[in-house]
Amino acid sequence: MATDKTQLLRLVFIDRAIREGMRTGRLENCRSMAQEYEVSTKSILRDIDYLRNQRDAPIDYDSRRRGYYYSEENFSLPALTLTESDLFAICLAEKVLDQHRGMPIYRKLRAVYQKISEFLPEKVTFQSSWIETRLSTIPEPRTRMAPEIWEKVAGALRANRSVEIVYKKPASEQAEPREVDPYHILGYQGEWYLIGHCHQRGTILTFAMSRIHQATVLEKGFVSSADFSMETFLANRFGIFGGGNPRQVRIRFAREHAPFVVEREWHPSQELEFLDDGGVMLSFTADHLYEVKRWILSWGGGVKVLAPEELVASVREELASALREYGQPR
Repeated sequence: MATDKTQLLRLVFIDRAIREGMRTGRLENCRSMAQEYEVSTKSILRDIDYLRNQRDAPIDYDSRRRGYYYSEENFSLPALTLTESDLFAICLAEKVLDQHRGMPIYRKLRAVYQKISEFLPEKVTFQSSWIETRLSTIPEPRTRMAPEIWEKVAGALRANRSVEIVYKKPASEQAEPREVDPYHILGYQGEWYLIGHCHQRGTILTFAMSRIHQATVLEKGFVSSADFSMETFLANRFGIFGGGNPRQVRIRFAREHAPFVVEREWHPSQELEFLDDGGVMLSFTADHLYEVKRWILSWGGGVKVLAPEELVASVREELASALREYGQPR
C-alpha cells in the first residue's frame, strides 16, 4: 500500500496524538483525531489500519478509556523521508501564500501551512535562510471582499446548499437579489469568482465575489448539473468572461513582440505561425472578446488583429477614441 505525502503527514499527526494521549492519560480516538485534523473518521481509521498492517505499529485500543495507545512504548515510526526539493517547496509555499495576505482565505491557508510545518521531522538539515532575502513574489492587485461573504458562499459550496446573494453588476445602479446553486469558486487575477446556476436567469453564470453585498445560505440543497464541468466551462474562454458563439481569433505580432509571444501559452487552443519578417501569427478560439481586446491593446504598436471582423472594428474604435482623448488640448 503506497502512501502519498498527504497521508504521510497524517501518519505523523496520528503518531504524535497517540503519544500525547499516553503522556497525559487522555487517549485519542478516531473521532477526536478526525476533528482536530479536519478529516473524516474513516480516513483516520484507514491510516491506523495502515500503521498496524504495513508499518507493524503496536496500536491497541483501550475500551475503558476509549482511545488508542502503543502497547510497546519504545516503538517509533520509520523516518519520514523528505528530499531537499520537498523542503524547498514547503519554504516556497510560504512565500506564495503571502500573495493572499488580506484575503478572507488567508487565515485558513496560513493555518494549514502551519499544521504541515508542525508535522515535519524535528531534525532537518536544510539551509533555507537564503530564501528570505533572495526569493520574493509580487502580489497581483486584488479586490476587496468581506470575510463573511466568503465564509457563507464557501460554506454553501461545501454543503451543496443554494445561496441567496445580493449582487451588483458593474454597469447597474442598484444591487439585485439572485438565488444561486454554487458549483465552483475560481481565483483569477486578484479576484475570486462564484460560478453557479442562477435561478433567475436559468443558466450557469459567473459572479465576482467582491460584488456580492449580502449572502444567505438557504436550507434547500441542490444537485449539480450532470452536464457541468469546469474544463468544458472554461474551454473557449480567454480569461474569466465567456458566453456566445466560439470565434476564431487571429493576431499578427511584429518581430519585436515575437519572443514574448512564443514563450507563453496564452490559450489552450492556440496555434503559432512564424512569419518571414520575424513576426508571428497567433490563432485561438474564444467565445467572448472583451478580455481579448484589452489584452491586444496592452501590447501597444506592432500588433494587428486580422479576425474576427467584430474584434477588428472594436479595437479600431477603441484606438480612435484614445487618440481623440490625447488630441484634445489640456
